[in-house]
Amino acid sequence: MYLLYLDESGAVNDPNQKYFVLAGIALFERQGFWIASEMDKIAARFHPADPNAVELHGNPMYGGRKMWRQFPKETRHEAIKDCLKIIASSHPSNRIFACVIDKERIFPDDPVKYAFEQIASRFDYFLIRLHKHNDPQRGVIIFDKSTYETTIQNLATDFRTIGHTWGVLRNLAEVPLFLDSRASRLIQMADLVAYSLFRAYTQNDTRFSSIIADRIDKDGNVIHGLFERI
Repeated sequence: MYLLYLDESGAVNDPNQKYFVLAGIALFERQGFWIASEMDKIAARFHPADPNAVELHGNPMYGGRKMWRQFPKETRHEAIKDCLKIIASSHPSNRIFACVIDKERIFPDDPVKYAFEQIASRFDYFLIRLHKHNDPQRGVIIFDKSTYETTIQNLATDFRTIGHTWGVLRNLAEVPLFLDSRASRLIQMADLVAYSLFRAYTQNDTRFSSIIADRIDKDGNVIHGLFERI
């Protein structure tokens, strides 16, 4: 089974933020423990006695907010890079999926619904490709707990029964699940992926996104894992 961990970056209702990003990492179920363990090692740099108390969250790490203000900028930014390098060096089956939206370009559509439809259909297509290569797998999408929970649950149910723009989701084993990011290193990784892309599009800062660029899902030379509406 493949698990797709997703998180967003950019506020849907903030008119001062042009872009909304929904992104994350899809991984085979047995890969999760190794990735989380490597992230624990990075968290231990900041709280050796209790690494679990450290949430590796892109925005506060980058800006030095809350607990992060006590650490130098270079140290915080290096930790973000080191987390992303875990994905870059992980098993090649692990793939990134992302949707980057200029909110004005899709108005009056809801950015959350728009992005989720793109990513859910692309993840489903990824699983179809595996099936065609004699590797049948089912998938589950896992989100950070958020105000979008009801919206996402309803959309996923519709996509599996009524269908989405390009068909019906056929390979998801369950409706999306929601976890507290404080308890899940993999949700934290999804946040770091989304934040790295958000900075790339809003600030032209590719220091972070360049680390994971090669892990965006593709088949041959065709990129499937990144959708842009900008």
